[in-house]
Amino acid sequence: MTSSARRSPRSISVLGPSAAVLVLAAAGCSPGAAQPSVPVPAPSPEAAAYCEALDRELPGTVLDRERTDPSPDSALTAGWGDGAIVLRCGVPRPAKMDDPQAEAVEADGVNWMLEQPEGSGPRFTTTYRKAYVEVTFSEEYAMDITPLSAFAGPVARTVPDRL
Repeated sequence: MTSSARRSPRSISVLGPSAAVLVLAAAGCSPGAAQPSVPVPAPSPEAAAYCEALDRELPGTVLDRERTDPSPDSALTAGWGDGAIVLRCGVPRPAKMDDPQAEAVEADGVNWMLEQPEGSGPRFTTTYRKAYVEVTFSEEYAMDITPLSAFAGPVARTVPDRL
């Protein structure tokens, strides 16, 4: 680096806070904003490989909500709309799948079991796949399965059926 390209510590400290605010504003972030924290699943190596392939296929937007992945950063989790829609891949098989009365839906060729945890939006988990994919929606989607269509193609392409 040439001496003309170097900045003195004084000019950095004078511009530091203002520049940081401008960079955060330009990036569409606020200084105090943090992504929601989501537990990262611990799948088998085989399931993790399917999940990593799924992560590369996931859409950038779902229902006009931009992808904003939760923390900690992982190929096993994804999010849209700052936690409005959260996907976790490689989750354990839900016990509710043993219930013959469990509700299920089909979205573009992929079957999903529905659970409605108290105090939150719906949770859907794929059935008959070599890795279980869970998608949770905020309460605003309580009666809407439309977002599942955004995930059906990527799941079908990357997570094989259990035969």
